[in-house]
Amino acid sequence: MKTLEALIVNSKAIKRQQVRFDEVSGLISEVGDFKISRAELDYYFDDDCLLFSGMGDVHIHAREDVSGKNNYKEDFLSAREALHNGGLCHAGDMPNNPIPPVDDHSYEEKLNLALKAQGELWTYAGIGPETRPLSYSVPYKVYMGPSVGELFFKDLASLENVLIHYKNQTVSFHCEDPVILEEYKTQTHHHERRPVEAEVVATKDALTLIEKFNLQGKLCHYSSGEGLNLIREARNKGLKVEIEVTPQHLYYDIEKLAQKDYARFQMNPPIRSSHDRKILLDALKNGEINYLATDHAPHTQEEKLKGTSGLTGLDTFAPFVTWLLQEGVKPQIIAKITAENPGEFFNKFLPSWKKLSPLFEKMGKGVGYIEAGYRANFTVLNLKRPFTVTSERLKTKVAHSPFLDVTFPGSLEALFIGGRKL
Repeated sequence: MKTLEALIVNSKAIKRQQVRFDEVSGLISEVGDFKISRAELDYYFDDDCLLFSGMGDVHIHAREDVSGKNNYKEDFLSAREALHNGGLCHAGDMPNNPIPPVDDHSYEEKLNLALKAQGELWTYAGIGPETRPLSYSVPYKVYMGPSVGELFFKDLASLENVLIHYKNQTVSFHCEDPVILEEYKTQTHHHERRPVEAEVVATKDALTLIEKFNLQGKLCHYSSGEGLNLIREARNKGLKVEIEVTPQHLYYDIEKLAQKDYARFQMNPPIRSSHDRKILLDALKNGEINYLATDHAPHTQEEKLKGTSGLTGLDTFAPFVTWLLQEGVKPQIIAKITAENPGEFFNKFLPSWKKLSPLFEKMGKGVGYIEAGYRANFTVLNLKRPFTVTSERLKTKVAHSPFLDVTFPGSLEALFIGGRKL
């Protein structure tokens, strides 16, 4: 049995507590004030540090599938290294692969590849024009318009005809309207080819579909203030819809990038205006955002120069969170969007995954909470030790980041996975 003491943060409080956890089972045994002296503790973190339940990312692209075609960009093992490097303990991999997971067989094939990461990486199933739900509960992803890969819809009618089969399922939406994207495809700049209007129109459609088919909906990598107002209106009417926001949409805006090589920052949806960025940051501070999700999408430098969309983000997650804290986001909000909400999302599908692999049995009650019976995963941030992002500090295969040369106010102090300090 091991013990630690730290300032522990959850969505309700910040409190100095002690934790007992078992390295063999990998689970938390007790949390409280056990009056264990500092000399007798295995780990002690002073007040410069905050300890959270192991942070999670509900939206990444690890790139590996049974074809192996994109393993040169990333695979499950390199994604896991980047995950740990950024202070994360688990992440959900998206299905836009050369061979996407869309049925029981293809889903299990991909999940078996992901198990190389010891249950820390899990997978979404894709929804496409000809797909149907799996025989067990998993998270789904739908691309409303063209993205990287072939798993997307060209019009709303086609999407609606498929989603009728997915009633009551958990579905994440990439909100960009395909008709508007087609209309603007000849514009000069990427952010002009994928305007705010495309996200807003797709948001209206997604909210309609979520309500019509009683979906548990999540809107991915949200980027526009105008669309956020639609989500607020839907929530006020009782619709349950969740939102992801990426670090890059919170940190950068078009005005900041005006003098830079924009290709380096190209992603879908694109970086927006300072107006949109400030609205999203305020919404995060107010507790309206459910997830901080990187949309980690590794491509080589050569591919980026040719105009491929996607940015990395796993390696810089923890240092970025210290910037959010500096910007006035409360630690309790951070606990909610990086630990508890991603944990609840993961835990919802744990019964299915446990049946598919005994590796998931070691998760106990699940992840996201510092409570007895939960996985002993901890992310410890040092708020006083700055971190400058360099390519040498990255573990992603492609070795680049939208935050290269940025100095964040704090850094990752320690990471525990299943009670083991990495």
